[in-house]
Amino acid sequence: MRLRLFLLSVVSIVLLSSPAKASRLESWSFDTAQNQLNITTVSGVKPRAFLIQNPTRLVIDLPGTKLNTNTIRKNYGATVREIRVGKVDDNTTRLVVELAPGYTVDPAKLLVQGDSATHWIVKFPSVQRIQNPTDNNVSTSSEEQIPVAVSDVSLFAGVVPLGKEIPQLRSRVQALASRYRSLDPGLFFLDLDTGNYLDFNGEKVFPAASTIKFPILIALFQEIDAGRIKLNETLVMRRDLITGGSGEFQYKRAGTRFSLLETATQMITISDNTATNMIIDRLGGKAILNQRFRSWGLQNTVVRNLLGDFKGTNTTSAKDLVRLSALVANNRLLSDSSRGRVLGIMQRVHNTKLLPAGLGKGAVIAHKTGTLGIVLGDAGIIQMPSGKRYLAGIFVRRPFNDLKARDFINQVSRMVYGYLDQPRVATTDKPESL
Repeated sequence: MRLRLFLLSVVSIVLLSSPAKASRLESWSFDTAQNQLNITTVSGVKPRAFLIQNPTRLVIDLPGTKLNTNTIRKNYGATVREIRVGKVDDNTTRLVVELAPGYTVDPAKLLVQGDSATHWIVKFPSVQRIQNPTDNNVSTSSEEQIPVAVSDVSLFAGVVPLGKEIPQLRSRVQALASRYRSLDPGLFFLDLDTGNYLDFNGEKVFPAASTIKFPILIALFQEIDAGRIKLNETLVMRRDLITGGSGEFQYKRAGTRFSLLETATQMITISDNTATNMIIDRLGGKAILNQRFRSWGLQNTVVRNLLGDFKGTNTTSAKDLVRLSALVANNRLLSDSSRGRVLGIMQRVHNTKLLPAGLGKGAVIAHKTGTLGIVLGDAGIIQMPSGKRYLAGIFVRRPFNDLKARDFINQVSRMVYGYLDQPRVATTDKPESL
């Protein structure tokens, strides 16, 4: 009976808009540390879900979604026994999460949700062993499909009520991309006032380049808020942390001392790679940072190597960085004082050739750019003179050093700004209140 109650009371998967055309499964991943499944499609679909008993299997069907591979099976240990991804037919992709025999989940703690039309998160935070399996009163041969309720409520990053995709902008971006066929873009823009958004391959994973310094900065100020790091600390530049690429610290002698604030500022404003390595080291290294990023819901953001990461092994996505911006803008990660310092630093980024080039006069942007020969990226928080705020994230994979990528970002930025630039009563907010 206990297992049956679990099956009947499992919480909802977000109902998302029906696709206008066939979609495709872009990616999926399971985080064993958090018992969390992430599903990403190329365009919006309307999922269906049900459960089958004994063993407990959560089945998620994505109608109108193609899978460009054969069935995939992956094992994940003692509790989540296996995840299978395959085809029901040519236009339906199915994911099955099977718990090991004798395991169940506390329905009050199970969480299944989506934060946009193309991304779903399934969390199993409290998988537990059934104390007395005979109490379940479930036939071992039962293949009954128990429908899972579907909710129409969605919060982007858990903080912004999600509105609708803006079709006018999407069609214009599609037309622009067709004129730049040598480029591979991924972008996500979110209007904080309405929750309406533009999603064009927003979950696509790109080399992060120096945009990875944005989440590193947030992690640093979280540690300052927690009292584990002091803003007035002095950092010593070790020889093993010195690297080439952007920045001026590399030209100083090993053993040179810098204040923590100066180091963090140089990491962002002039994108100093050596300063970044010093901050990564002070925060405890890559593994600790990656765990922090996952806790924020950034599933595509990973530090694999110290800077400069000239081969592009560190990764993120446009939507991941907008998720981070949403959390910062909604006061979910930092104290007011740290948030003000972070935004103040990010407003002084020297590279203004990407998103800032498409903004109107009087707009304020707190952002971080990233540049490699193969990719350009930029992400941040924009406030218009009217007081309207929106979030932006954009990456463009390109032929080596092709300046068309910069032009593409400029034009997309200009399109979005022009569309959102609606008359509104002016506010007295200062720029640091972004």
